[in-house]
Amino acid sequence: MKRYALCSEKADLLSWGGKVIVHDSKAELEFLMRGARVVECPRDIPDDQTLPIRFHPDMATVTWPLDRRNFP
Repeated sequence: MKRYALCSEKADLLSWGGKVIVHDSKAELEFLMRGARVVECPRDIPDDQTLPIRFHPDMATVTWPLDRRNFP
């Protein structure tokens, strides 16, 4: 399964708590983080060094699976 990550303007993958923030849907990640650059996460980054975006504290109020109708 592909994983997608947020990427800074300097080409650094964004992280939280030392783990790369990832999601399994590029389209959903782009929807959630409008204007952010989304790239395929390198395969050499192990799963234990990633944080699925649904577990990020700022996403605690988001219902998963994502339902776009819940967003204004």
